[in-house]
Amino acid sequence: MRALSKLLAHPATQGLDLDAPETTAQRREIVRSKAFLRAIYREWYEAIIQRLPPPPGAVLELGSGAGFLKEALPEVITSDLLPLPGVDRVIDARALPFEDGALRALAMTNVLHHVPEVRRFLAECQRCLRPGGRVIMIEPWNTWWSRLVYAQLHHEPFDPDAAEWTFPESGPLSGANGALPWILASRDRATLEREFPRLGVQEVHPIMPLRYLASGGISLRSLQPGWAHGLWRAAEALGGPLSRCCAMFAVIVIERSKADGGP
Repeated sequence: MRALSKLLAHPATQGLDLDAPETTAQRREIVRSKAFLRAIYREWYEAIIQRLPPPPGAVLELGSGAGFLKEALPEVITSDLLPLPGVDRVIDARALPFEDGALRALAMTNVLHHVPEVRRFLAECQRCLRPGGRVIMIEPWNTWWSRLVYAQLHHEPFDPDAAEWTFPESGPLSGANGALPWILASRDRATLEREFPRLGVQEVHPIMPLRYLASGGISLRSLQPGWAHGLWRAAEALGGPLSRCCAMFAVIVIERSKADGGP
């Protein structure tokens, strides 16, 4: 399958430094140019917007570089670790430059599993979110199928057996553990809620066992034309529980407690 991955590799991504700003800019162009993948991103953004709590408070997106959430949610503050065209601010998820309780939501798409010191990030969420505020994210998920796909066709580490929530910090995109969202929201959920008592996992909704793979994602060539997206979406919906047990991603919502107004 490694040979297949090389064969299917998108030519625009070959030979690029994962952590260079121009690589993220190139990935943004890939997302926009692949109709099937662009439809997936639109669906992800709809899922995030549907789960936003009402004002007051700002909405911050972390890791905005390759995406286009601002087109669907114009008021969002976009950010990235890298200085990139079209991104409002350069922000590290571990040190958010906002006052206590200033945010109503943090939006993230394929970002959490790149945060090497996730406890620092969670502490910042607890501080910066207002009561009832939410972290809403689309992240890789751990199932028997996703483990196979991520291990064979993806360059990022995927280690659901990792004892710690940390991993070696190498760069914005090269450092990762794709299984980290599942570790936090499922395997170690009780630990998360004990260590951060004002945060609670409110929703975990596994999605997309096949569509992202069919799109080729950012790294591979598209395997399907854009017009086929609706057919694949309908097929996954018909799969019901089977689709969820084979999901490659999940919508995850972590909410700041409404009961305690303290920082």
